[in-house]
Amino acid sequence: MVAVEQASGWTADEAVTRLFAAHYRSLVRLASLLLSDPHRAEEVTQDAYVGLHRNWYRLRDTDRALAYLRQTVVNASRSVLRHRVVVDRHAATVRSAGEASAPSAETGALARLEQDAVLAAVAGLPARQREALVLRYYADLSEAEIAETMGCSRGAVKSHTARGVAALRARMELWT
Repeated sequence: MVAVEQASGWTADEAVTRLFAAHYRSLVRLASLLLSDPHRAEEVTQDAYVGLHRNWYRLRDTDRALAYLRQTVVNASRSVLRHRVVVDRHAATVRSAGEASAPSAETGALARLEQDAVLAAVAGLPARQREALVLRYYADLSEAEIAETMGCSRGAVKSHTARGVAALRARMELWT
């Protein structure tokens, strides 16, 4: 074992080398027990040593380097565990969403064909029906606003909209 009392006279390279040789296995075991993942435990421990080397000159009490390493391993393990919770929660959300979140190329192509068919069917409607449907479903206007825009009564708007929807339904049934 390396005497921690001697750490004050070490350079960063000497400190990390000696501490690594003496305490690496115990720190990996500590992280393994916290994480239940030996590979991730090694990464966490190695990162702690890298951080110690990088910040050696900042340590106020270099004799406490081992304590610094232990605390770094514990804190990093906590971070890994928090990250796992977030990843698991996100993965569950993605699984519950199913394939709706990532449509296939065929789905996109079919949607585009359907959209083209709807646009062609709308273009084939009489002008007043087309205007009523576009103002209602594209511009999202109320019947009163549509009546004002088209210069007709609300009853006429209802009639144009109903006839336009019926005509579209008939044309789309032929398409499918």
